[in-house]
Amino acid sequence: MYVDIRSVDVIAPNFKKRLSGVTSTIIQLVPYQRQAGLAIAALGPGLPESVPKIRFRDLWRLWIRPRSGKMRVWHARRNVEMLPGIIMRDVLRMPVKLVFTSASQRNHSAYTKLLIRQMDHVIATSAKTASYLTVSHTVIMHGIDTAKFFPADTIELAKQNVGLPPDKFVAGCFGRIRRQKGTDLFVDAMIAVLPDQPHWIAIIAGRTTTEHVVFENQLRSRIRDAGLQDRILFVGEHSQIAKWYQALDLYIAPQRWEGFGLTPLEAMATGVAVIATDAGAFRELVAEGLTGNIVAPNDLSQLIKAVTNLMKSPELITSYGHNGLERARTLFPLHTEVAALDAVYRSLM
Repeated sequence: MYVDIRSVDVIAPNFKKRLSGVTSTIIQLVPYQRQAGLAIAALGPGLPESVPKIRFRDLWRLWIRPRSGKMRVWHARRNVEMLPGIIMRDVLRMPVKLVFTSASQRNHSAYTKLLIRQMDHVIATSAKTASYLTVSHTVIMHGIDTAKFFPADTIELAKQNVGLPPDKFVAGCFGRIRRQKGTDLFVDAMIAVLPDQPHWIAIIAGRTTTEHVVFENQLRSRIRDAGLQDRILFVGEHSQIAKWYQALDLYIAPQRWEGFGLTPLEAMATGVAVIATDAGAFRELVAEGLTGNIVAPNDLSQLIKAVTNLMKSPELITSYGHNGLERARTLFPLHTEVAALDAVYRSLM
C-alpha cells in the first residue's frame, strides 16, 4: 500500500530485502503505528502489501515540509539507513530529524559510532543494548501485538489445526535455522531428553537460507541416527506462526547471540512456558522462576537440565505459561512501544 509522501511525518527505511529481525519489527510496528494515528510510512524493498510505504522517486519531496507543517523524522535501524539520513539533512539540507534504534549487543565499530553521533535521538531496545552506547539515549523495548498472539481456546484443537498429534506435549524452537540461533543446541537437547519423555515431541519452525542448508542437513542426519525423525520435526516457515505457538506446551530459545529476540515474548503472549539463553533481551523479557528459565548461552548441559526439569513438571509448565501471559500483556503490549516512540517523534517534530 503506497501513500502520499506529502502526508507522511515519519519515515521508517528498510534497506535490506532479506527478512531479518529489523524487517520483522517494521512489518509489525508500522501498520500498528499508523492505525494509532501516526502519519508514518516505510521505505524499501521486500515489504508486504500490509505495510504503508512511500516510493524512492518521491524522496525529493523531503525538501518540502509535510502537510502537517512539522519536521519529518527519518527513523533508521541500520548503518545503511543512517548514512542517507545524514546526507539528506546535512548535505541536501532537507528538513528532517534523525532517529536511530540500536539492538546491537557488542562494541560498535568506529564507523558506526561516528554515524550514531550524528543522530538527533538514539533508542536502545534493552538495558543490555544500552550498555554499549556512549551517547545519550532512551530505552524502548519492543512490544507484542496481543491481538495476534494469544492462547488457543483449546490446545488440543490448536495442535490438530497445524497437523500435530493432540495427545502429545510439544516443545518448539522457532526462527531462522542456523548456528547463531542455536538450532543445533535445541536438536541435541531433544535427542538427549526425548527418549525418556515418551509423551513429548519437538518441532522446529523457520526458514533455512542457502548458506545454511548443509547445517540443516547435518541436524536431520543426527536426528535420524538417534531414531527420532518421527518426534523431532522440521515444519518449515509459516506466515501464520501464531497458530504454531498456540500448539506449544514449551518454547525454547537457544540462541548463542541475539539482538533483541521477539520469540520468547511471542510465546509468553500465547501462554507458553519459556526456556531461553541469556542472549538478546531474553533476561529482561523472561522472569526467572516465574515465567520460565534462563540458561547460559552455548551450554548444552544446562539446557538439557532445564528442559528435563520442566518436562517432568507439567504443573510448573502451566504456572509459567499463565504468569508469562500476564507479564506479556501487562509489561510488553505493543501500544506501550508505540506510545514511547510517538513521544520521541513529537519531541523532534
